Amino acid sequence: MAEPMYQLSFHEILTKVNNAKDKKKKIEVLQKYDTKELRMLMKLAFDTKLIWKLPEDNPPYKANEAPLGTEGHIWLKAEVRKLFHFLEGGNPQLKQLKREAMFIETLEALSEEEAKLLIQIKNRELNKIYKGLTENLVKEAFNWDDNFMRINK
Repeated sequence: MAEPMYQLSFHEILTKVNNAKDKKKKIEVLQKYDTKELRMLMKLAFDTKLIWKLPEDNPPYKANEAPLGTEGHIWLKAEVRKLFHFLEGGNPQLKQLKREAMFIETLEALSEEEAKLLIQIKNRELNKIYKGLTENLVKEAFNWDDNFMRINK
């Protein structure tokens, strides 16, 4: 029986985007690894209509030292559906202190690389780590309009 194929983390995928030599290749990488979770992360990173209800500074958390790809951490892909808790209007009943504690718990459960990635998404600073990963690139790769919705063609 064949071994299951190793699934890349979002950090690994975006590193491939970073390392791609030109815009066309960067788009190809995003399209190759296209999932609804990756799209949601890119929307969270670039859609300024989505407001993070978290402090602007980097949260104090203890980095998870389990190596990427091991069972010592959770995967950001599995956590994407829970990120609405950290957005304005996402869970209005949630007290701010609890929201911030939940965010820190999430960061500490992720691999160190994916925790840093989530912070960069929150801070809307992905292009500071991943060269060429811009709003326009993501829109083109996923055929999105300015509202981050798929253009029907």
